[in-house]
Amino acid sequence: MNDTQNQVLNKKLEMLEKILSAKERVLVAFSGGTDSSFLLAYAKKVLGKNVEAIIINSQLFPKNELSRAVDFCRKHSINYTIVEKDIMKNKKIVSNPPTRCYHCKKAIFSTIRKFAKKNGFTHILEGGNADDLNAYRPGKRALLELGIESPLALANLTKEEIRTISKTLGLESWNLPSAACLASRIPYGEKITSDKLIMINKSEDYLRHLGFSQVRVRHHGNLAKIEILEEEWNLLDKSLRISINEELKKIGFVHVAVDLAGYRTGAMDELLHKPT
Repeated sequence: MNDTQNQVLNKKLEMLEKILSAKERVLVAFSGGTDSSFLLAYAKKVLGKNVEAIIINSQLFPKNELSRAVDFCRKHSINYTIVEKDIMKNKKIVSNPPTRCYHCKKAIFSTIRKFAKKNGFTHILEGGNADDLNAYRPGKRALLELGIESPLALANLTKEEIRTISKTLGLESWNLPSAACLASRIPYGEKITSDKLIMINKSEDYLRHLGFSQVRVRHHGNLAKIEILEEEWNLLDKSLRISINEELKKIGFVHVAVDLAGYRTGAMDELLHKPT
């Protein structure tokens, strides 16, 4: 980074510190991803013991991310609470409309708000960043309705800036791949079921185990559509393709395909914005 970029970043960090220092007892909605890890660590730096984490464990939360979130809190001596949430009981979520994210955020953060009120927290923070302000995020409305605060976005910190600062601070989360709830792998209008979520979770775990850094397995009925980074396509030699095909069929898919457009965020949102 050049001097000008450093100055801009330092001003944003000063803004973040000012935002956080004005708060009393803070509860951070923690997923273990790059953004919420940075927010949690920086909030602890500013507020000390007046910050704690809450981890919502639901069927939509990849299991590897749960263990990573717990490990982060333990390593950095941050108090945390895991709350179990049965998302599958919510018909507005499992019916999977384009506004699913709104209903999901509303359900999860309503649970967090009840916990915060019961335990004396004055502010609830989440890790949305400045990039999220320009993306399709129906869940943002739920956060506004419930009074949930997004200090990283307020300080205008982007994903790349958060990664840069996290690396400087020595946070192991600085280069984690982008994450999203498992429901985002299922096309809108198709019902979300526990079986589908388990298939997606197992398939993505298997692909990560093979060495793919950024993975999505989209669930299209009997078809698994795999998204990986274009720079990792060279890993897909014949032997590995055969292995992947066999393993995902064991998991429950009938057909396995690779998306030629490669990995990108919001792939399931593309049809929402497609001209008719």
